[in-house]
Amino acid sequence: MRELLRQVSRSFYLTLRILPGPIRPQIGLAYLLARATDTIVDTRLVPVRMRISALREMRLAIQEAADGRHPRIPDLGELADAQAATAGEGSEGERKLLETIGLPLAILRHLDGADRALIHEVLEIITRGQELDLVRFATACLEQVVALETDTELEEYTYYVAGCVGEFWTKMCLAHLLRGEEVEELSLLADGIRFGKGLQLVNILRDLPRDLRQGRCYIPAGRLAELGLLPKDLLDPETIERFRPLYDLYLQEAAEQLTSGWAYTNALPPKEARIRLACAWPVLIGARTLSLLRTRNVLDDRQRIKVTRSDVRTIIFHSLLAYPFPSAWSRLFRESLPKPRKSA
Repeated sequence: MRELLRQVSRSFYLTLRILPGPIRPQIGLAYLLARATDTIVDTRLVPVRMRISALREMRLAIQEAADGRHPRIPDLGELADAQAATAGEGSEGERKLLETIGLPLAILRHLDGADRALIHEVLEIITRGQELDLVRFATACLEQVVALETDTELEEYTYYVAGCVGEFWTKMCLAHLLRGEEVEELSLLADGIRFGKGLQLVNILRDLPRDLRQGRCYIPAGRLAELGLLPKDLLDPETIERFRPLYDLYLQEAAEQLTSGWAYTNALPPKEARIRLACAWPVLIGARTLSLLRTRNVLDDRQRIKVTRSDVRTIIFHSLLAYPFPSAWSRLFRESLPKPRKSA
């Protein structure tokens, strides 16, 4: 399972490695199962109806394993074959994950009952959101861009995909690491949700040109209409100046949600260095991504906006150096945030 995690989790594997032992297996397992369902959804060589059917079979298998029963292992062979035909990064690991899906399901079945319930809860939310996404974008393609309609739909989407993960993460920490600690549980849960939603909003903004070329637009059509734009207009990089006022609003919203993620990180007891670092790294990488997004034309798909591995190593190194020194630690996030755009 560790090798599978390394192959499919990419940058998140760094976070998994530093997680405290009492929660590392549960979060790693939940990640693998969520990655499997995400791979099902994203295997575009397979018809939508078949992906929906496989997703529902996975949901049922997860529920059976979480109940402590022998799960019916879904036959994901055709999806795995489609992954073998995909040249994208991580496709080989995703193929192996689909072929060996019985392993994480078996591990889930043998976990503590409370942990099984938390993993089932988060995966139920994630898979419901994934199915909704499949149905919503069933006809989407380059020639027919389909968009979310409202900010409410965007809020729901970011919760289904990542906000619920922040909630799950927090509940795991409360159950295994923070018993008897003086923490504001409700505040921590709320910030955990905003933390996850902020990371997903960063991903939406970063991946905008790629999603548009697959016919998916997560920027609500109603907000675009206020600027006299249609979702398909965002395929033209020259549209950036008309789009920029709305784009900057979403950048600011993402920064505010990451600020909640930083508050979440610092609400954890300082002695829990591993979990604080595991939270700090995605916050700092997200803030660095926002800084890049602020300076580039995000609609130009020739400009791949991505924090480099070298930058990630630098972020990790600086965080480790700063951790013992509160003033240096507090500056890490503030200095990573994008600077306000200068007026013309």
